[in-house]
Amino acid sequence: MAMKFSIALMIVMLVPTSALLQQPSPAPTPVIYSEKTLQELVELRKAALASDYAYRQTGYLSNNIGPRLTGSAQAQRSVEYVADEMRKAGLDVRLQKLSVPVWVRGQETGEIVEFPGMAAGTTQKIVLTALGGSIATPTSGLTAEIIVVNTYDELNGLGRDKVAGKIVLFNYKFDRELQASGFGGAAYGNAVQYRFGAAMAAAPLGAVGVLVRSAGGSQNRLAHTGTMGYADGVTKIPAAAVSFEDAEILAHLASEGKTRVRVTITPETRPNGVSYNVIGDLKGSERPDEIVVVGGHLDSWDLGTGALDDASGVAVSMQAAYLVKQLKLKPKRTIRVVAFMNEENGGAGGAGYFAEAKGSIEKHFAAIESDLGASHPIGILFAGKSDLQPFLTPLAKILLSQGATQIQSQGGVGADISLLTQAGVPSFAPWFSQQTYFNYHHTAADTFDKIDPKELSELGALMVVLTYGIANVERPLPR
Repeated sequence: MAMKFSIALMIVMLVPTSALLQQPSPAPTPVIYSEKTLQELVELRKAALASDYAYRQTGYLSNNIGPRLTGSAQAQRSVEYVADEMRKAGLDVRLQKLSVPVWVRGQETGEIVEFPGMAAGTTQKIVLTALGGSIATPTSGLTAEIIVVNTYDELNGLGRDKVAGKIVLFNYKFDRELQASGFGGAAYGNAVQYRFGAAMAAAPLGAVGVLVRSAGGSQNRLAHTGTMGYADGVTKIPAAAVSFEDAEILAHLASEGKTRVRVTITPETRPNGVSYNVIGDLKGSERPDEIVVVGGHLDSWDLGTGALDDASGVAVSMQAAYLVKQLKLKPKRTIRVVAFMNEENGGAGGAGYFAEAKGSIEKHFAAIESDLGASHPIGILFAGKSDLQPFLTPLAKILLSQGATQIQSQGGVGADISLLTQAGVPSFAPWFSQQTYFNYHHTAADTFDKIDPKELSELGALMVVLTYGIANVERPLPR
């Protein structure tokens, strides 16, 4: 033992002191955001919480311009207005021309004309609305017996003999308990399959029309519209949504005996029209060719005024660039605000933007979209590699005092940026608790009074911190 110790001591003595002192130190942790950027983000968050810019823009789009269904005069007016406001904010603005579908709602009425226990000579009104893209009924209305199913399996189990000549009511119930737990989007995803696919499923069995229980959480006798689909080679039949209450009434009456309804809807699909994405750039100071897209969709359905869906998303995206200019800050990368057209009934805006961008997709550094209302945001969603999370942690720390610290990965975070996401562009969105959004979504109740100024300011703060932070990050994002 003594000999081993002596040998070891001799070896140490033979090693030069300088060699012992020159052992490599651990590599420093790479910087994600500079101290300067972090301080600027604190200032931007404070400015957003104090600003009414997004609130005023949301109010103008929803109250002054109103519903903005693609192809309408209001949609065109919103393009002109937002382009002008972006120019006032100091952005380089251009309009990207699009070919868009034009669908006009027309008139819509419904009544129960035969049902068990009815008083002679009476009918009962039902609240309904045509689904986007539906064909019209005859001008005199479509009168037929209804048959009620909850699922596609139930429909197919009935067979043609029981379905032919009838109007099928798809009575799948929106899961309000799931929504109350904060998962309104999941509840909507389960229900919306019947809105989109009902006509395609029922027509091959001889149905003459479909009614769909509204795919939302409202219990205020409001019908919920949205896009439906037709398939090549399958007969097109009229499709409408009925309110929660009227689905309940119809299902109850049909369970007691023969129940007939008269549905009159007069929508019209016209030749494609011309509209535009509005694109405004705030040029980057160091890497202007690298682009951070931030946006929402400018069009809306026509029952309400599209305040939650999605004037608020456009407004907070515009505000992000506006505040950066107001504070005279210089993003390293270009911040590109995009007000997309035609998200609701065709997706021409997102597809048109991607068609132009795909040749230089590597220059799209990131994409951000706000399209789930304007309630209190609880954090940030991202789509892409899990290695993106550390890039968001410092931003969540800045948002700590407003309760927006949650970070979660999911497959997609927005319809208009979905093609960018699929092409590998790191993508982000505000994360909302979805406890109330689908009570108003696609209904006549989506109006400006549903916007809470405090919650909108919190959303605006998250959006500007996320946008400017990603634009100024010191390292490439994993992709």
